[in-house]
Amino acid sequence: MLLALCCLSKLAAQQQSTSILVVGGSTGGTAAAIQAARMGVPTILVESTAWLGGMLSAAGVTATDGNHLLPSGIWEEFRQALYQHYGTKKLNTGWVSNTLFEPYVADSIFKAWATKEKNLTVLYGWYFDSAYTKQGKIHAVRFINQQKKYLTIQAKMVVDGTDLGDVYANAGAGYDLGMESAAYSGEKEAPGFNQIIQDLTWAATLKDYGPNASEKILIKKESFDWNSLKEFDCSTSDAPCPFGKPYEANTQKVLDYGKLPKGKYMLNWPANGNDYFIDGVNIKPIHREAFYLPAKKHTLAFVYYLQNTLGFKHIGLDTTQFPSKDHLALMPYHREGRRLKGVVRLSLPYMHHPFDQDQALYRTGIAVGDYPVDHHHGKNPAAPKIYFPGIYSFNIPLGALIPEKLNGMVVCEKGISVSNLANGSTRLQPCVLLTGQSAGALAALAVQSNLEPRQISIRTLQTALLNKQVFLMPYMDVAVNDPAFYAIQRIGSTGVLRGLGKNEGWANKTYFQPDSLCKTKALMQDLVAFLPSIPLIASNQVYVDETLLRAIHKELSNQFKNIPEAPTTEATKIPLSRKAVAVWLDRYCNLFSIPINHQGKWIQEIRP
Repeated sequence: MLLALCCLSKLAAQQQSTSILVVGGSTGGTAAAIQAARMGVPTILVESTAWLGGMLSAAGVTATDGNHLLPSGIWEEFRQALYQHYGTKKLNTGWVSNTLFEPYVADSIFKAWATKEKNLTVLYGWYFDSAYTKQGKIHAVRFINQQKKYLTIQAKMVVDGTDLGDVYANAGAGYDLGMESAAYSGEKEAPGFNQIIQDLTWAATLKDYGPNASEKILIKKESFDWNSLKEFDCSTSDAPCPFGKPYEANTQKVLDYGKLPKGKYMLNWPANGNDYFIDGVNIKPIHREAFYLPAKKHTLAFVYYLQNTLGFKHIGLDTTQFPSKDHLALMPYHREGRRLKGVVRLSLPYMHHPFDQDQALYRTGIAVGDYPVDHHHGKNPAAPKIYFPGIYSFNIPLGALIPEKLNGMVVCEKGISVSNLANGSTRLQPCVLLTGQSAGALAALAVQSNLEPRQISIRTLQTALLNKQVFLMPYMDVAVNDPAFYAIQRIGSTGVLRGLGKNEGWANKTYFQPDSLCKTKALMQDLVAFLPSIPLIASNQVYVDETLLRAIHKELSNQFKNIPEAPTTEATKIPLSRKAVAVWLDRYCNLFSIPINHQGKWIQEIRP
């Protein structure tokens, strides 16, 4: 009997070890694991559901938001895989997005990628339970499954890919939760301190079964709380609306909001729809699905309302998408959870006026986004009104992925170090996918160098990302296939030749303006802002030519070693475009190699 108990105990407490452990097969976590494995580092990815991809698959949020004109890194790789699957690049089947797809397709793409990586092991059905730290460094994570068995994995580096920041919170890293005051966040729009997070949504994928649809697709009354039906009034112009004002579009157009290929629909509707306020941040991960059951029932009630009150009896749950008994998504769509207290913090001033801040965080960019500030609080009457200002497209600073004090960890997903308001832009799928890719690259470099993530050279990481065609700067007017792309990304990351941001509603943009003539005054101001020790070269020239560039080169050569030799040909006085100046500076001045810190400031040391 004692021997049997001993054997059971060993089975219930399995142990493994790896170089990199990614906790959570979310959008960011999946990208992190794949990137780390691609860099040759043994990686284990642990996910509680049977799917990979989080928002993009298991949560059923398959209408992507943003980054349509920023074909960066793994986001573009994912999009190309979708084009190949569907045989077309025209995936704007619904009016909310330029890229819509079926959830199972996303899962199959990520699993195909994961299977190709010999350095990647994926474990399903395990929930995060606890983290183990020693002397300020995380070194192991324990998981639990539905059979109450435990698995402990030791790792040199841990990546928190959970939607709610479970690992870093349990490990003792500082974090923020809820809304903030203006004094704390530095944002005049901040509404004040509270612990209110955004509504979540338990999404569904619907199918048009045609005019002869079977009664079997109809939702049964006992599946939900009958009293919740009134919450869907005013959700379309066809719906009863005894209060307020109905949404201006009819029911078919509301469904077309998330219309997917092959006659499917994503049901993730905010206006009196299936958003739901419930806060499970402090619930143990293994208990969350039961805790979130009211959100599931709320979505079933909305489907019933569509079928019966609005007369769409031919629209029902697609039974071919998710491997779940109720045919709903495998997990809720979390818009917000904890937010890390990181080495640096991204907030609205950096997103709207990146070049005007004391800290030049944009120089440390490792992922890009262009989605506006967007929060969902429609189902929580206690939530204060928030003004959402316009922003430009933006990048994520590297320090937002690194805990302020905790070592051995990199963070991706929505819980990176951002303000509550900034989270409304950084939380969207393409941006999170890219943040995850960068987190995986950072973890891999840390393991390979035997350094902490905070010790990795920013330029070294950015170079590794550029090699994967990741945008460091959100310049939408310089394509990856442009021969000057890499030079412009590198020079842009120094702040020399700054871009022009524009707020354009749901598609914010930043332009490099490659074909515009380069103005002398602007170039010199940018250069001195990056390297204050460089003398401001006096010139009456309106536009930059090669004679001015050689004068800049001479000053740099006086201060730094290993500056390449200038061209031996005679300098011309022909005005140069911004693209031409970027290429010249990148080739002959090597500005990108000058080391910077996490605040984007030049580290004042002579390069070897």
